[in-house]
Amino acid sequence: MTRDLRLGVNIDHVATVRNARGSAYPDPVRAAKLAEEAGADGITAHLREDRRHIGDQDIERLVAELSVPLNFEMAATDEMQAIALRHKPHAVCIVPEKRQEVTTEGGLEVAKQENRLAHFIAPLADAGCRVSIFIAADRAQIEAANRIGAAVVELHTGAYCDLHAEGEFEARDAELERLRDMAAFAHSLGLEVHAGHGLTYDTVGPVAAFPEVRELNIGHFLIGEAIFRGLPDSIREMRRLMDAARA
Repeated sequence: MTRDLRLGVNIDHVATVRNARGSAYPDPVRAAKLAEEAGADGITAHLREDRRHIGDQDIERLVAELSVPLNFEMAATDEMQAIALRHKPHAVCIVPEKRQEVTTEGGLEVAKQENRLAHFIAPLADAGCRVSIFIAADRAQIEAANRIGAAVVELHTGAYCDLHAEGEFEARDAELERLRDMAAFAHSLGLEVHAGHGLTYDTVGPVAAFPEVRELNIGHFLIGEAIFRGLPDSIREMRRLMDAARA
C-alpha cells in the first residue's frame, strides 16, 4: 500500500531490553515483523558505535528478512559507511551521536561540515541508498542538507514533545509553528520531509497534519506502550491517529 503519510517503527529499544540481560530475547527482528504485520510502512534501526542496543547481526537479519524498507540510522563515521555500503539498505539516516548521551540529542550540525558530509554521503547515494539527514527545524541546516545532496531531511520533534510534556504550551505551540514553517521550506527546495523523536499519541496529530511531511519515525513510545497493550495494537492506534490527523 502506498500511503500519503508513512509510519516507520523504530525497534531499537526492543534490543535495549534484550541487552539488559544479555539474553537472546526479546528479539528485535521479531518485533520488526510484528510491526510490519500491524501496518508499519518501514522499520528504523540505529546501529550505534557502542552497540548499546541494535547489533551487527540484527542489521544483517533485518536486511535479509524484512519485506518493508529498512531505514538504517547511523553516525557519519567510516565504520558505519562501510556497513551501510555492504548491506545497501533502502535508506540511511545520518544522525549526530555522542557516546555519553541517553538518546539522540538534537539534530546534526550540517552547515559547519558541509564538505565532509557531502563526500560522506555521495557513495551511499551512488549505491542506491536514499540519504536522509536528521536535523533541527532550522533554515540554515535545511539549506545545507540540500546543498550536500541529501534526498530527505528528518525534522527533530523532540523539543516540541518535551515542551508538551512539561506543560509549556505557549512555547510548545511556537515550536510547532517553527516545525510547520520549516517543513514547508524544506519541501519548497525539493527535499522529502520526514519527522520524528519523542512523538506520542498526544503529540503526533499536529505533526501528522503537516501536508509536506511524508513519513514519521516513532519508536520509544510504541515499545513502551506495547508493555500495556501489545505491539500490534500500539502501532495500529498510532496509525489511526496519523490517518485521522491527515484526513
